[in-house]
Amino acid sequence: MVGGVLVVPLAAVPAQADDALYVPWTTSLPGWSDTYTPSSDNDCTAGRSTCLKQTLKELGRIHDLNGQSCSHNAVFSLAYLRMTQYYGFTRNIAGYYEDVPFANHQDAVFARYYTDAFWNWKNGNRGAVPQAWLLAFDAAKNKTTTANGDLLLGMSAHINRDLPFVIASVGTVAPDGSSRKLDFDKVEQWLYTATEPMLAEAAQRFDPTLDDSNDPWGLSYAALFQLVSLWRENAWRNAEALLAAPSPAARAVVAARIETDANNVARGLLLSQAYTPPLSSTVSRDVYCAAHKGDEAPVAYEYGTPSAWGY
Repeated sequence: MVGGVLVVPLAAVPAQADDALYVPWTTSLPGWSDTYTPSSDNDCTAGRSTCLKQTLKELGRIHDLNGQSCSHNAVFSLAYLRMTQYYGFTRNIAGYYEDVPFANHQDAVFARYYTDAFWNWKNGNRGAVPQAWLLAFDAAKNKTTTANGDLLLGMSAHINRDLPFVIASVGTVAPDGSSRKLDFDKVEQWLYTATEPMLAEAAQRFDPTLDDSNDPWGLSYAALFQLVSLWRENAWRNAEALLAAPSPAARAVVAARIETDANNVARGLLLSQAYTPPLSSTVSRDVYCAAHKGDEAPVAYEYGTPSAWGY
């Protein structure tokens, strides 16, 4: 987030064995590039509509792995899957986005930052995982933070850390010279609507305290929407700073600041959202998840009621 608000100033198949090899999905997509190239043979690089199915398939695979095992990573993987499904719903509305193929491409690039980080972490390739993600994934594995904390840690890593680099890599200006910001901001129009059923589903399936508006962060769906909105705006400004850097050395300074600020947000969340035994623990959450992980979403999304597993 900006300034002193929250410290920030501005195809893999799930396996059963812990030591199984997980392969990032993008390694099986020849011609993948973060650069938007409409003429590319790669569906995601070209931004074709079929790209979204590939993205959702991978996000669904990760969520099935997390959710069916009641991993504490399931809260964020569910949120990301549902938000991406919501993007698919809005892109099919005529005139909603000015450039749907570009939005398809950007959606896939953004997802890759998360999926690659997750599979590298799963593989034990920690050197390839950004610190903000390590803090989030490790907290979930070690069961040290609340469900709200797990959600916020994942969101912060993906928005505060990943999103500036994604925006900078895909570009902020269209070929005709117009800004890509209009389509970027269009997401704000449905985030509020999407957040309420997502929190309700996560609470129903994984931890009933997730949609408790009395939580210390006030994590009602309205509060969560406002937090995401502020983080996204800051990510755009950080991307502009990356692109405006006059030299590689200057860009490295901006990049380092983005990393540091995202890490600081994560560390703050680790403290504020930690379980405090014996006053609070993960026991009831895990017992609840075991019984309810496959429950149907209690509140319908605008695009319908999705199945618990798959995409």
